[in-house]
Amino acid sequence: MNYFFIAASVMGLMTFIGHFSYGRQRYIIPMAESDLEPVVKEEIHCLFHFVSVFIVLSTFVLAACGFDVISSMQGFGLVLFVALNFGMFAIWQLFLAFDSEIQSPYRNLFQWAPFAGISIFSLLGIYF
Repeated sequence: MNYFFIAASVMGLMTFIGHFSYGRQRYIIPMAESDLEPVVKEEIHCLFHFVSVFIVLSTFVLAACGFDVISSMQGFGLVLFVALNFGMFAIWQLFLAFDSEIQSPYRNLFQWAPFAGISIFSLLGIYF
């Protein structure tokens, strides 16, 4: 049993729940009611659900590796892929927050924090 992977999967589950509750209310509903072009609205809506699928699959992979359902040899590549993706998401979100003109960008563009946590716990689980 790998407690770092389990912690990362719990963070992934919390991120997924937040994505569908807070994210839906804060991003998807206002975007759907905006004056954007219909094609743009549907592309953003699809992108929201692409991220949803990635978070769910990553959470399942981390949980399976954490509970030793997947052997460590096979799970290494999967977890490294998940960790690097979430790590890059966090870095890119921080860059965009730093580069934006949004007031309190680190509070309003906060997704970097759970993404960084998932990445860090995943990497710790690989090496410890």
